[in-house]
Amino acid sequence: MGELSISPERHSFQINKAIARAEEKKDDTAIDVITMWEKMIMDTRQKEQEPDWQKNNMENDLRSTEWILEKTRTSNSYAQNLYAAMCNREFVQNAVWPLLKDQRWSCSWRSAGGIIADMQEKGDYIDWYCSGIRDTYKAIDDEQFSLMSKEQQEYYITTMKYVGEGTVTDEIKADLLTLGWIVLDDGD
Repeated sequence: MGELSISPERHSFQINKAIARAEEKKDDTAIDVITMWEKMIMDTRQKEQEPDWQKNNMENDLRSTEWILEKTRTSNSYAQNLYAAMCNREFVQNAVWPLLKDQRWSCSWRSAGGIIADMQEKGDYIDWYCSGIRDTYKAIDDEQFSLMSKEQQEYYITTMKYVGEGTVTDEIKADLLTLGWIVLDDGD
C-alpha cells in the first residue's frame, strides 16, 4: 500500500457555501461553520494516519493502492461505477478473521463521492453524489448525436456508462476482490 490519496478540494463544497453565506448575509455564524469544517478536516487527516483506522478499512485500501487509483484517475466512467458500487452496499475483507467476525465496511453516498474525489486527487463529494440517477442520461438517436460538439459527444458517451447507485459492475466486483474485498449481496 502506498501513500493515501487526497483531494485538496475535499470538503470545499461545505466551506464555500459557508463563505458565500457569510458574504451574502454578513453572518458571523458562518465563520464558526468554516472553523468547524477546518478542524474536522485536520482531525480526519490525523485519524487517517492511525493504524486502527487503516485496518479493515476499504477506503484506506482504495485510496492507497496505485493500480486502482490509476484506473479511477484515468476513467470517469470507472470512477462513477466505483462510486455507485459503494452506495447502499456492504463489503467484507476476503480474509479469515474479518469473514468469521462478520466485520463489514460501508459508507454513505456522500462519503463514497468523497472517496472518489480523494482517489482522483480533485474535486469534492458533490462531483459524484447522485451521479447514477439515470433519468438525466437519456438515449439519443444518431442525428441528435451528430449535432453535438466533440466535447458533448465525449461527455455523453462517458455518462452512458454510468450506473445507478448500488449497482456493482463485473469489473468493479473483480477489482474489489483483487484488492481483497468481497461485495456482499443484498440480504447477506
